[in-house]
Amino acid sequence: MALKIKLKPHERLIVGGAVVANGDTKCDLIIENEVPVLRDKDILREKDADTPSKRIYFIIQLMYVDGKNIVDKHNLYWSLVKDFVEAAPRTADTLAEVSSLIIEGKYYPALKLARKLIEYEEEVTANALRTERL
Repeated sequence: MALKIKLKPHERLIVGGAVVANGDTKCDLIIENEVPVLRDKDILREKDADTPSKRIYFIIQLMYVDGKNIVDKHNLYWSLVKDFVEAAPRTADTLAEVSSLIIEGKYYPALKLARKLIEYEEEVTANALRTERL
């Protein structure tokens, strides 16, 4: 089944490991085979992976769009997860779900769920800043 994506002007996406950028007008892109696809809103650039949860998201993103050196990526993922759970034990259940999806090779659903880690981390950081100001 084909995947039809409507691209906004200048929107970017990753298709099968290739970064694709749209021009000045909107367009429809039809992908006729099964390949990893990430829209601009779901892409995290390496320079923006500046927190522990974002580093976890970024390595899952790399697993999804670039199958090269997958063992190295998995090893880095498990190291990041270990450190994250030690620092934030409340995330253990979410990380267990993410990890299960990764073991099954379901990287896109793992990415979607990893977004919750970023949201949690942002919430904890915001609360800490508010408390610090008091």
